[in-house]
Amino acid sequence: MQLINGLHFKNIRGDIYGGITAAVIALPLALAMGVASGAGPIAGIYGAIFVGFFAALFGGTPAQVSGPTGPMTVVMALIFTEYTSMFPDNPETGAALAFTIVIMGGLIQIALGLVKAGRFIELVPHSVVSGFMSGIGVIIILIEIAPLFGHTLIPKTLEAIDSMGDVFSAPHHGALTLGIITLAIVYAVPRFLPQLNRLLPSPLLALIVCSAGYMLLIPAGSGIPVLGDIPSGLPQPIAPVVSWALLPGMLSSALILAALGSIDSLLTSLVADNVTKTHHKSDRELIGQGIGNAISGLFAGLPGAGATMRTVVNVQAGGTTPISGALHALILLAMVLGAGGLAAAIPEAVLAGILIKVGTDIIDWRYLAKLRHVPKKSVVLMFTVLLMTVFVDLIMAVATGMVMASLIFLQRTTDLQLASMVIDSKAAEEFYLSAEEAALFEQARQRTVLLQIGGAVGFGAARGMMKRVAGFEDYDVLIVDMTAVPVIDSSAADALDNIIKDAIAADREVMLVGVRSGVTKTLKRQKILDRVHSNFIFVKRVGALREALNFIKNKKINAVL
Repeated sequence: MQLINGLHFKNIRGDIYGGITAAVIALPLALAMGVASGAGPIAGIYGAIFVGFFAALFGGTPAQVSGPTGPMTVVMALIFTEYTSMFPDNPETGAALAFTIVIMGGLIQIALGLVKAGRFIELVPHSVVSGFMSGIGVIIILIEIAPLFGHTLIPKTLEAIDSMGDVFSAPHHGALTLGIITLAIVYAVPRFLPQLNRLLPSPLLALIVCSAGYMLLIPAGSGIPVLGDIPSGLPQPIAPVVSWALLPGMLSSALILAALGSIDSLLTSLVADNVTKTHHKSDRELIGQGIGNAISGLFAGLPGAGATMRTVVNVQAGGTTPISGALHALILLAMVLGAGGLAAAIPEAVLAGILIKVGTDIIDWRYLAKLRHVPKKSVVLMFTVLLMTVFVDLIMAVATGMVMASLIFLQRTTDLQLASMVIDSKAAEEFYLSAEEAALFEQARQRTVLLQIGGAVGFGAARGMMKRVAGFEDYDVLIVDMTAVPVIDSSAADALDNIIKDAIAADREVMLVGVRSGVTKTLKRQKILDRVHSNFIFVKRVGALREALNFIKNKKINAVL
């Protein structure tokens, strides 16, 4: 197995250009997400460096560029705020606990990859993912409004909404002006000046223009909030801190980071596959992301995941191998070592404008645009997850969405199972009978009920199956054709047992057809086959129909005698 997935040196020129371009885009986003998380701009840069470098080397998507993303930043902001608020007199301890959670989340991702859980994460329904991602986008927009107006960022959504009145009534006009200019650049340049955007991506252009305008045109003492001093030099590791009293909550938060980072990364991997016409390795990607997040947490960096915009830009610029993702991280490290002081004068309102654009990009507008054509249940599911993400809790939103999606899927499966059940004593055409079977059924149909079951029968179809058979009263023989049933669960087997017991209690004969070996084991284990005489268990339907006709004729003769 190749140590670094997809590594080769045939595209070195494209990988270098892709890495440089991705780093140019990543710089303002990493700074902005670091500020939004509450951990500081350098935490965003460190996250982009470590997650970007190690996920590229050990991941399973060669062209993917990783780093802090909107969803991961929102979760980290909640974690960082929660744990630092526990230690108001010693916030360093709370910060250390928060970054320990990042390490734990990375280790959980590695474990998910080792147990090959990547395929299960990909089973999350699109409605759940769409609602969750749109909810994250709304959260980012809501919490960034305050810094856009020159106020302090509030990472909790409900508190941010509650503060809107004060924010709107007392804006800092200088900060708001810079924020509006930033919004104009990040929205207008990609649309109206695409060539300029390719040369100088709009987030970086906004960062340069507005920061330069602040330093050159706005007098000192204006009160516009800026980033302030940013540490320079090589990052130093911090010792993980574990509190046994807080461990359950830490594990819960780590699971949220691991699940969200895995879903976020694998969704971006699918995007990369579509762009590059390749196929990623899900489990290896989880391992790479886990290594990157664990090391990022060790150096007080934000957690990250595969970043869609940076990945697409990397590919468009020519990057196709892990070299581009690793190079983008090394370029960011060089920027920190050589130009960290220049970032101190960046206004926070500029970063807020950049993140608001990120928030609107995360919202699944394509799904929203086709709501009229989406099944109503999927729409309800999507909006439920969206609203719970914004107003309740991220993990509760996903958990509720998965439960709802499972119930919807169960209902659809049950409907299909019931639709595949043909039960009648009249409409022989529905059974696709052979000529011989049709002739036999024609003679026996007035006193025979034929139940044909198809597909894997689950507990959802059990009650419906019982109701359908209970609708027939005047008959002598019940034939249950299970030829098309590969598996049956215990609930459906219980339903079948009740049907057989009721038929026998009413002095009717029961015949089974085409019981497969897997189904036989279940029926034997639940002693259902003991109720049916071995002479009335058939391999083919024609044998059961012959025996049913004989049984009906003999019963008529005995009745006459």
